[in-house]
Amino acid sequence: MKKRKWEIGNRKWQRWLRIYAFCFFALWSLFPITYSLFPQTSVFAADTVLRAGVSIDKVPKDLFGTWRVSSKLTSTNAEEIFKPKSVDLWNLSRAGNVITLDNPFSGANASIVINTVDGRTIKFKRIGDYNNKKLTDTVQLVLGKDSFKGINNLRLETISEVDGHIMKTEWATYSLLGEKISGETIK
Repeated sequence: MKKRKWEIGNRKWQRWLRIYAFCFFALWSLFPITYSLFPQTSVFAADTVLRAGVSIDKVPKDLFGTWRVSSKLTSTNAEEIFKPKSVDLWNLSRAGNVITLDNPFSGANASIVINTVDGRTIKFKRIGDYNNKKLTDTVQLVLGKDSFKGINNLRLETISEVDGHIMKTEWATYSLLGEKISGETIK
């Protein structure tokens, strides 16, 4: 009897399902970024120091809160892996000197490291390791009071389990737009 593609035992279908699930959750949990069309003066967060030498008092308080984030794929070398469009809900919060991005839909959360803050322009990076894959998510955003606009660069490296060399690199660039849904979350 012929196996249908959705039946257990069809290895090709199972492989694609694993690839799709990995990419879906990796992208879902790593789109925390925002960019603003309307720069405004901001009130700054408390005075402590983040890793990489960026003082947390430089991070605008307007960054914290719940955002509706729309992303659109602008370029990639792997169209079969990266989704062309997505809409997510993100909650950016702070506890001490740690900034956390939570996605209430997927339950995913990630600590982000702020690399630079220049007025209302914020750049941060997140690196996640998943079995033999490494996902680097670099975001630069321009923050407005109730909106943001920016770019998210993703780099997915497949690493050899034998000797640790990079076997394959896939990348994507997304444009991001965000609307603030609710206020700030600072602990």
